[in-house]
Amino acid sequence: MSIVEVRDLVKKYGNLAAVKGVSFDVEEGELFGFLGPNGAGKTTTINILCTLLQPTSGSARINGLDVVANHNEVREKIGLVFQDPSLDERLTARENLEFHAVIYQVSRHQRRERIENVLRMVELYDRMDDRVETYSGGMKRRLEIARGLLHYPKVLFLDEPTIGLDPQTRAHIWTYMHELKKKHNITVFLTTHYMDEAENCDRIAVIDYGKIIALEPPARLKSLVGGDVVEIKTEDDAQARWELQEHWKVELVERGDCLCFEVPNGDEFIPNLIRELKVKILSVSLHRPTLDDAFLKLTGREIRPEGAEEGGDFTTRARASRRRI
Repeated sequence: MSIVEVRDLVKKYGNLAAVKGVSFDVEEGELFGFLGPNGAGKTTTINILCTLLQPTSGSARINGLDVVANHNEVREKIGLVFQDPSLDERLTARENLEFHAVIYQVSRHQRRERIENVLRMVELYDRMDDRVETYSGGMKRRLEIARGLLHYPKVLFLDEPTIGLDPQTRAHIWTYMHELKKKHNITVFLTTHYMDEAENCDRIAVIDYGKIIALEPPARLKSLVGGDVVEIKTEDDAQARWELQEHWKVELVERGDCLCFEVPNGDEFIPNLIRELKVKILSVSLHRPTLDDAFLKLTGREIRPEGAEEGGDFTTRARASRRRI
């Protein structure tokens, strides 16, 4: 059963289209990843789903509710964890959650039990009466996730939930995500630029230039690469590029300061390459396809951290809309 339904979604700013006819479904209880370079349209799409922006055309439904016509009801069905910090650090964890519970009309007799339950889930129960300003970055992120779960949402939207966190804390966050899916059947819709984390998703939608260009499970996306991935550095990359294209007929992409290409049997190919390439090879590496490789093949570029604003005015307008809620 689809809990998120998007059909022919378009968002324009004047003559510029940020989202160009996007369509996809997310199944109930699914852990769904949404990936794209900066400016690809993913933030705009998510902001429409979260009722922070209105589409130019097309439709989006959450739990059967239209995000435009039924925006208030939709907000009751979703939880949001934004990339930007949004806690009141002068309050305690309990006070932050109580304020959220009042806004979402969680009844008084349910409030205490729910607050305690979500704080235990993210291992902050013993710190519930400490001010948030005393928390580490990872603890704050866990509290934001707890807040997003407090009203028992049908869909939890996470925008870069682990950005800036250390690997151990990132691993803990993902443990919570899997527990949510297993114990509560909550649908999780997330963006992340950590490709190793995207491996946790049931399916991944790759968006680029406002269009969905792939929507598959991680293993199937990696199979699109079609072979082993070879990366080389040489003394003369221009000459090496010419030789590789002319003699070996490989399709080259640049990854940092390396030439990157895929071949069927890398372990057999590399000795021949070292023997026959007329340019001195400084380094060579071989690995099985990863999601990074699949992303590079699909988009022609590597995914980048979310430091730069996506689409400039798009993100600014979305954040302005967020503050007006």
